[in-house]
Amino acid sequence: MSLIFFLMLVIEAATDKLCPLRASIDVLEGEYFFLCYFESMQEHFQEEVYTINWYKENAGKQQPIKETHRIVSQKNLLEFWPAELSDSGNYSVTYSGKQNFTVQKWTLNVLERNKSSCFNKNHLTTEIKNAGTGHSLKCSDLSVNENDSIAWFKDCKNYKNETERELDFKTLAVEHSGIYTCKILIHHEGKTYYSTNTIKLVVKEDAPEATTLEIVGRNEEIQTEIGKEEVLNCTGFLGYCMQEDASLYWLINQTFPEKCTGIPEREPSICEEESKTLQLGNKVYVTRLLRIKKVTDEDMHHNFTCVFQMDENTQIKIVKLKKGKIQDMPEHIFTTAMVLAVLFPCVAVAVMFFCVMFRIELVLFYRNLCRRDDTAGDGKEYDAFVSYLKDCASPTEEEREFALKILPMVLEKHFGYKLCIFERDVCPGGAVFDDIHSFIDKSRRLIIILSQNYVSDRAIYELESGLHKALVERKTKIILIEYMPISDYSFLPESLSLLPSKRVVKWKKDNSLPVNSRFWKNLRYLMPAKPTKINTKGHYNILDLGSEGTKPWTEDCDFNAPL
Repeated sequence: MSLIFFLMLVIEAATDKLCPLRASIDVLEGEYFFLCYFESMQEHFQEEVYTINWYKENAGKQQPIKETHRIVSQKNLLEFWPAELSDSGNYSVTYSGKQNFTVQKWTLNVLERNKSSCFNKNHLTTEIKNAGTGHSLKCSDLSVNENDSIAWFKDCKNYKNETERELDFKTLAVEHSGIYTCKILIHHEGKTYYSTNTIKLVVKEDAPEATTLEIVGRNEEIQTEIGKEEVLNCTGFLGYCMQEDASLYWLINQTFPEKCTGIPEREPSICEEESKTLQLGNKVYVTRLLRIKKVTDEDMHHNFTCVFQMDENTQIKIVKLKKGKIQDMPEHIFTTAMVLAVLFPCVAVAVMFFCVMFRIELVLFYRNLCRRDDTAGDGKEYDAFVSYLKDCASPTEEEREFALKILPMVLEKHFGYKLCIFERDVCPGGAVFDDIHSFIDKSRRLIIILSQNYVSDRAIYELESGLHKALVERKTKIILIEYMPISDYSFLPESLSLLPSKRVVKWKKDNSLPVNSRFWKNLRYLMPAKPTKINTKGHYNILDLGSEGTKPWTEDCDFNAPL
């Protein structure tokens, strides 16, 4: 039933009023806004008597929305006169008749207004065009009446008294670059409301250079072990736009592998995932994974070939597997464990259970015992670059306290790592994005302190740069710290799911404060091995850290600075 109605929605989308179909919608506080489903859907309700009900999720339960002078439902609309911060949440609309079903669902995010500007930098779209071409900026129609007045602004100044819904440029020039905001004035019950739409227009003097398709990286050999799972990643650079006729696929000794089914018990031993496209900046890539459940001796003699082709242009990349030493466990220890497993089954089971339960402790002990150093001679300056939500006006002050005090106090002072924290280590006045890219390139790890607002902050550039180096250049490994409980990771870029393994460490407040807690052990396990003098008797209180060596972040933070 739901599928039928979805198809109806798609067919009738061209004739119905603009309705927000996205799963997640951003709107600015203080502006008029509405949620709606397609009005023509009512023609498909066969019952003469039916009801339409609007709901908002509260504490995990769907609660009916009570109409007020500010929140009004009429026909297929739920209107906000205007939207407030408290309106953020999950909404749904249901049809009740002989059959009951949910027509549509939304997640509404009401963003705080920037009182010093006519727009919010977290609530705009970017359009990049070439000089010498024609272009039109369109004002999103969130008004009720077609006769509502419209005003255009460029960089918050009235732009040529323009009042049309489209701002036309017959020939673009570099000086047309800027931030354009259209403001729709809406009259309702004797009051005037408004909604805005902001577009950042970037006009480039020259078009991007023509590029040829190419596979990222060269032929390589991967060290592995018999019985170990391996994920082979092949990435192709498409250029600056999507190429529909480009294809990327794997061959095993000139034979096509089976496709992955998504059902673990029915998965073949070697299978190929569907290809995925991802965009990093203005560059477009396509990537495809080849999954090997358990490496066999026969796999060591295979040629795993990635083929990237379009028209007559074909490129290949050959990946071979070879036996190598286990990274953190010496070969003689593994051999001894196998002998014990054969001679003494009970002891072997106990040893295996112990190794699984205390795997991290064993690895850390081994690193410390052997004075292992993975950082020597790699040319990197920092052990990790720390990325977190940087909006000084954000209510997540504990998260900033954690990033700027607790994390460097423990990792640097007690475990000898060297962190790069942008606000602390980078002198102001430079090109921010160039500095970020440079310092991530100098770091062995990228530590991301997750929050639901993370992707709305400028920190998303740090995540995209880190993903580029992890997926494409394979130079930097990413560590995710879940500072606040997160039930849904869908707010993160889809390309994050392409990482071979998820490196997530969860902060559990007071339970994680001791330096020998599970949190710090897991974090050190994901950091590069490095000989250090370790003091594991420390226990920190967030309120006490401001006086010990690390300058409080509030002293360096300009609350009036732009994001």
